[in-house]
Amino acid sequence: MVDTYNMILIGAIVGIFVAIAVIIIIVFRNIMRKRKEAEELAKKKAEEDGEEVVETKSSTKTKTYVVSPITKFMEFDTVIDNMIVTKGGRKFVMVVECQGINYDLMSEVEKNGVEAGFIEFLNTIRWPIQIYTQTRTVNLTKSIQGYKDKLREAESALARDEMRYNQMKNSESYTPKQKDQAFYAVTKDKNLVEYGKDIIFATEQMSRNKNILNKKYYVVLQYYTADLGQGNYDKEEKRSMCFAELYTRAQGVIQTLNVCGITSKILNSEELTELLYMAYNRDSAEVYDIDRAIAAQYDALYSTAPEVAEKQIRELERRIQQQAVEKANRVIYQARTDKERELRKKTETQDDIIREMAKYMINSNKDIVGRDIAERATKKIDDEQKESDAAKEKTAAEKTQNSRAASAANNLNTAVSNAKTATNNVTAKK
Repeated sequence: MVDTYNMILIGAIVGIFVAIAVIIIIVFRNIMRKRKEAEELAKKKAEEDGEEVVETKSSTKTKTYVVSPITKFMEFDTVIDNMIVTKGGRKFVMVVECQGINYDLMSEVEKNGVEAGFIEFLNTIRWPIQIYTQTRTVNLTKSIQGYKDKLREAESALARDEMRYNQMKNSESYTPKQKDQAFYAVTKDKNLVEYGKDIIFATEQMSRNKNILNKKYYVVLQYYTADLGQGNYDKEEKRSMCFAELYTRAQGVIQTLNVCGITSKILNSEELTELLYMAYNRDSAEVYDIDRAIAAQYDALYSTAPEVAEKQIRELERRIQQQAVEKANRVIYQARTDKERELRKKTETQDDIIREMAKYMINSNKDIVGRDIAERATKKIDDEQKESDAAKEKTAAEKTQNSRAASAANNLNTAVSNAKTATNNVTAKK
């Protein structure tokens, strides 16, 4: 009887444990099924939102992570068609940049005109606006780079003008006026180069001062797709209609602000991106601006340097161009030298050619002028030629004597300086 009771008790206990185990298995399977459904739903939603799904596998289990884009943590979705898109495409924002005016330096009449214009601006507003002010540190990097580019152009022009002036200075085929004009051009280029260097130095010194600030003022306009009504519009139509409405409002703001003397414009997509970049990267934007960020290919999967062949081609083209310029200048100078040599030769033999031509004309017209007169004229031409040759020989002899005297004087000066040097060396040794 006792054994039967014990067997029944043991069977009941085993049954209870089995039931509990079955319940636990059922609950665990339900939990896993719901978790899997939730992961699949999250994965599907992430794929629809353009998010990246990453699965990591270990030796025991597989985990799924949803990598959300950085724009999900920002207050805007994208920038397109000169508008900032927010709230999943339900809100569009357009920004008008305004150029500030110095109100304190105006006269009373001008101040009254500005105030009246601003009152008119406020009275014409029929929609909500925001006035946004952004303070930026003045970045003079682009200005300095532009100055350096202009300086390189000025230095190239100076080198060309100096080469041309040296060629003209050593040549006898140019008038003193032309040489003076070339010298004036060289002097002007030198002054321009020095002025450019001073401007670059002053601008670089100014750029090191981090206290130079610039304030920019913006009027922010917004429009919701809900204001379009209950029409069945697709995304492109909604965006076009929102752009048309915002553009009309922005033009109204620009015209009314123009009455106050404030010039303004609508920011394009690139300028809107820069505005947002400065707002989200206030500390690092001074050192790493948006242009450098775009040039660094931050949005690319990977960045590559230019191919070696492309670099070699560019270097070869630069070298060919430089050598071509040098050869052209050398050939031009050689051609000018040949022309000058020919001109000098003709100038030196000009008198002989004239005399020979005169003798030929006299002999050809002997019958007209008479033989005696022709012979006397020819003899007179020969006598003039002899006198001219004698004068040339005398001049050449004087030049030779002067050159020898100058050489002797130079040798004497050299000997005297050597003697002084030797005397100084002996005195120093003593």
